[in-house]
Order: sequence, then structure tokens, then C-alpha cells
Amino acid sequence: MHNLLDDYALDNGLRDASPHLKLFLGLASMIICVSSSSPLAPLFVALTMSLATVLLAKIPGRIYSRLLLVPLSFALLSAAVVAFMHGGGTPLIQLPLLGLDLAVREEGAELALLLLARTFGGMCSLYFIALTTPMIEIFATLRSLCIPSSIIELSMMIYRYIFVFLDQAARIHSAQVMRLGDARARSAINSFAMLASVLFLRSWEQGERLVLAMDCRCYDGKLEMMEQAAKATGRQMLAAAAYLALASTIAVLSRDASLL
Repeated sequence: MHNLLDDYALDNGLRDASPHLKLFLGLASMIICVSSSSPLAPLFVALTMSLATVLLAKIPGRIYSRLLLVPLSFALLSAAVVAFMHGGGTPLIQLPLLGLDLAVREEGAELALLLLARTFGGMCSLYFIALTTPMIEIFATLRSLCIPSSIIELSMMIYRYIFVFLDQAARIHSAQVMRLGDARARSAINSFAMLASVLFLRSWEQGERLVLAMDCRCYDGKLEMMEQAAKATGRQMLAAAAYLALASTIAVLSRDASLL
């Protein structure tokens, strides 16, 4: 996942566009999705962000759909729970199960659809940023916006070592599987406990090695980053403004609309 995102972020059709503009566009789209009271605006954001990612950035549609599959699976599960457990009104679907009369009612279905649309729009906006802008440019952009250096540097280290520890966990788990560590439920639980303990010790050791390495390089509390960000053209800024204005207008006009 880490290599996949970085590879496409470094080589895509929007690589030379301003990272400030891409970051602002993605974050503003997420805000519109979260603040919308109707699914129409988030669905519009999801459609436009997906088209921009696939057509303008030239990210393969198959790769993009695979990236969306995991978060959308969790979103569908959450939406299903909300649909059955929330709201009143006219029953749309009734499902007797184990003596219980489960029903999807109108208010629950509307809330579930809104939750799913918000998640879909937010994920498309997030992937637009991640697949078109390298992380080093995102951190440089945040620094230029006067975000405290300590927060940025901590975020850089967290981002780097998340994938290091995931790789270590994958190698440990692979070794456990080869030794039939998950053949039975009890052995699988023991294997998971051993994996967690070993991973904790290795992360602690990695942190100590990192501190030692930074001290040897005379770390003075500031990490230098190359900041050669492209500037947004007037045409790009006009297109971004028109898109956000249209998305905001849809969110305002559709606040009382319902798809059911």
C-alpha cells in the first residue's frame, strides 16, 4: 500500500499541479461531505473526485477501485447496522431473525444512506490527495502554512514507521503460519499474543536506534525539507473555485432533499 501510493503520487497526470491547491481542494471537499445534510453533495464530490483521479491524474481505474474497496466495505457494514438499529417511520424492509422482527425504517435508511455517501465522498477526496501528491510535498505544504514543526516531524516519523512495523508484523505472521501457529483457535491466540509482544519490543528498539542515529547526525530539533512546490495557475484556481462553489450550492439546495 505504501509503495503503491507513493509510486502513483510521484508519477501522475497532476504531479506538477500546486500541492497547496490539491490539498485545499481535497480538504474542502471533505468538509462539504461532512457538513452536508443530504447524500447528493457527497455523491457529487465522490463522482468529481473520482473522475479527477482517474481521468486527470491518470490513475488506473482498477487500482483505484481496489483502494476504495476496503473502506467502503466497512462503510457498508456500518450503514447496515445504522439502517436496522436507528429511526422510525414506515418499514421498508422487514426481516424476522431468531424470533426478532428486524426492520429497516425510513429514517434509518436515510441516515444509513447519508453515512455511506459521506464516507464515500470523504474517501474519494482523501485518495485524490494521496494519489496525486507525494507525502513529502504534503508535509512541506503544511510547514508553509505555519503548522508547528514538532507536529509535522512527528507525523513524518509516524507515517514512515507505520509501514516498517506492518512489514515486520507480516514477516512474523508468515513465519508463524509456516510453523502452523494458527492451526487451532488456541494456538492462533497464543501466536497473536507473541506477535504483539515481539512487535512492541522491536518498536521500542527501533525507537532507541532512531534517537541514537539522530544524535549522531547532530539533530537540532528541525528536519530540513526541499520546498520547491509549483504555484497554481489562474486557470487552475478558477476551476477549483467553480467546483467548490457548485458543490457548496448542491449541499445548500439539497439540505431538505431525500433519495427515498
